[in-house]
Amino acid sequence: MQTTDETADFTVLSQELTGFDAAALRGTGLAGTYLAVAAEQLGRDRLRRLLEASGGPLGELDDDLLGAARALTLLWYTGSWPEPSPFVVSARAYAEGLVWKAAGLAAPATAPGGYGSWADSPSSSPSRAGSL
Repeated sequence: MQTTDETADFTVLSQELTGFDAAALRGTGLAGTYLAVAAEQLGRDRLRRLLEASGGPLGELDDDLLGAARALTLLWYTGSWPEPSPFVVSARAYAEGLVWKAAGLAAPATAPGGYGSWADSPSSSPSRAGSL
């Protein structure tokens, strides 16, 4: 079981790694799940060292912690853990991946358009209207 302080530290580290603010990360509802996955996959000691390195330049991390930081970043963006045996955490983790938010999209097959929607013309994005 993670402590509130550990969850807060994990969120701060995750902000640094992803570029998303705490509200966006909490909005996924997956911070606790991802902390548990990171603890299981990295081990408590390695995760603790990564949390302690938070706030410093990423370039100063040793290779072990840099790999852990990359894995954690991939987890937030894709909902999957890369190694040693890659896996998707859950369907919700896939749907809440930050990659979709960064692109302004919903994950494929997670936001149904309804029966017959494939026959409708695509709508233009309000931010791109008039730019073509």
